[in-house]
Amino acid sequence: MLKNTKNRGLGRAITKRQKIAIAGVTTLGAAALAISAVPGNAQTTTAEAPAGKVAYSNEQIKDVKGKVTDQLASADVKAQDASAKHKAAVAAAKHRAAVAHDKHVAAEANAKKKAAAKKKAAAERKAKAAASRSAERVAVKPVAAKTYANNLDGWIREALDIMKKHDIPGTYHGLHKNIIRESSGNPNAINNWDINAQNGVPSIGLLQVIKPTFDAYHVPGTAWSQYDPVANLTAAANYAADRYGSIDNVNSAY
Repeated sequence: MLKNTKNRGLGRAITKRQKIAIAGVTTLGAAALAISAVPGNAQTTTAEAPAGKVAYSNEQIKDVKGKVTDQLASADVKAQDASAKHKAAVAAAKHRAAVAHDKHVAAEANAKKKAAAKKKAAAERKAKAAASRSAERVAVKPVAAKTYANNLDGWIREALDIMKKHDIPGTYHGLHKNIIRESSGNPNAINNWDINAQNGVPSIGLLQVIKPTFDAYHVPGTAWSQYDPVANLTAAANYAADRYGSIDNVNSAY
């Protein structure tokens, strides 16, 4: 036989339960050996055994068997209890992990929702600000200058707008009737025969205004020329408003 041969694949460590079982088997073995040593005709009662010999009764053997059985049962119960506790601990750990996972998922979803809401609010504020700036640009956009026809109708309408800005009374009809009577609508008309002409200040333009009157009642923003249609009309209307209340009240030479 080979000596000093190393054992391979040593068994796993003996558990507590296995140790108890081995102890029980050992005890039973010892008890069996003791029984076999007793003669077949030996008394199993309380008779004293001869000196130097050990006597065993059936009651002692039963007591040993009962103790071993109780120990094995107790070990089995403890093993089952430990297994149940282990399973419960594993289940509890799995439950905690599941709860933690659910909380993590919920937190991520909530964070994404808040981020989306924040992004949407920022986009709405940006759009609102852009709309506001657009509205402001529209509000301050300069209005195109009003244009007027270069004829009697256009001259009268332009004069009326200027008169309105300066609170000078008068209507289209009032201006038109006096223009037709005084110059027939000719802005270059000039009177060289009346007393004004004799005094060296002839009447000129659509409403036949003399130079002193034109200068005294000239309306700001208009040309400084008696021959200018709009300047002539506004100065004459301004003079008529001061003397007659309105150009509409003039029906003859003034």
